[in-house]
Amino acid sequence: QADLVESGGGMVQPGGSLRLSCLASGFTFSSSAMSWIRMATGKGLEWVSSIDGIKTYYADSVKGRFTISRDNAKNTLFLQMNSLKPEDTALYYCAEDGGWEHNGHWTSRTGDWGGGTQVTVSS
Repeated sequence: QADLVESGGGMVQPGGSLRLSCLASGFTFSSSAMSWIRMATGKGLEWVSSIDGIKTYYADSVKGRFTISRDNAKNTLFLQMNSLKPEDTALYYCAEDGGWEHNGHWTSRTGDWGGGTQVTVSS
């Protein structure tokens, strides 16, 4: 069973940056697509970004500001978040993703999730 542990969240001012990490174990990380998903208070789940091999995919709301990456040697997934906005405030989860690409867009089908890390963007 997959074990995913997120870290790196915190409070930052608008325009600031954070780098989230997700340490994975219990499955073959290097051959798995991975995703970041977030949930803001009072809102539903929002898919943020996915990485499949070297291909990356982003929600329009974060495109150009967030960068997903991975270090397969360390079984770790990252999300670099720049130019943060108050609307980015949410609990961020990483997940193993069994989805696929269609016409350049990612269709997410997440499996196991981590416990999340809180990101708060506020002045």
